[in-house]
Amino acid sequence: MMTRRTAWASLFVWALALWVSPVSANAAQSGDATAQVFIEGLADEAVQALTAEGVSRSERVNRFRELLSHNFDVPVIGKWVLGRYWRAATDAEKEEYLQLFEDYIVITYVERFDQYSGEVIKVVKSVSDPGKDALVFSEIHRPTGGEPIRIDWRVRSHSDIYKIIDVYVEGISMSQSQRKEFTSVIRANGGTVAGLLGVLRKKVESLSN
Repeated sequence: MMTRRTAWASLFVWALALWVSPVSANAAQSGDATAQVFIEGLADEAVQALTAEGVSRSERVNRFRELLSHNFDVPVIGKWVLGRYWRAATDAEKEEYLQLFEDYIVITYVERFDQYSGEVIKVVKSVSDPGKDALVFSEIHRPTGGEPIRIDWRVRSHSDIYKIIDVYVEGISMSQSQRKEFTSVIRANGGTVAGLLGVLRKKVESLSN
C-alpha cells in the first residue's frame, strides 16, 4: 500500500527546491547558461508567490499548480515514471493518471511552503547534455548551517522554453525512485494501471478534505 512517507517522499524535493531563494554564486559560465538562469529565476519566483503572508490556501494551491505547470514538464515526468505500464494503459486511464499525478503533487506539498525558513539555493554550474537537455548543479544551504544538500536538475528546452524533467538529490534520480514505487504499487494492486489509479484517487480525495 502506498504511504505518504514512502511513495511520495521523492516528490518532496520538487517542492523543497521551489521553496528556496537564489544566491549569486559566480557560477561557471560553461554549459547552458540559460538553463542556469532559469533555475535561479524559478526559485525566486516561487518564494515570492508562495510564502507571501495573507494568501488563502485555495490561492496558494492555484499558484503552486501554475508554477508546477509552467516550470516542470509534468506529462513527461509522469509518463516516464509509469514506465512500461503507460503503453498498457487505455487512453482514458492515461488522461486520468496524468491529472491525478499532478493533483497529488499540488495537494500534498502546497502546505509545505509554510515551513520555509530562509533556505537558499546556490547554483554552481551548468553542463550541456547531448540533445536538448542541460544539467544544472546546485546546493541548498540551510540557515542553521551544516553540510549543503546537493540538488541537480535535468532541464529540457523546446522552442526556447525550458522545463525541468528530473531532479537528483545527492546523485539519486527522483523520477527513478518514483518509478520503482509505482511499479510496486501496481504489482500489489492487480498488476494494472487501474489499481494504481484507485490508490491515487483515494489519496487525492483524503488530502483534499
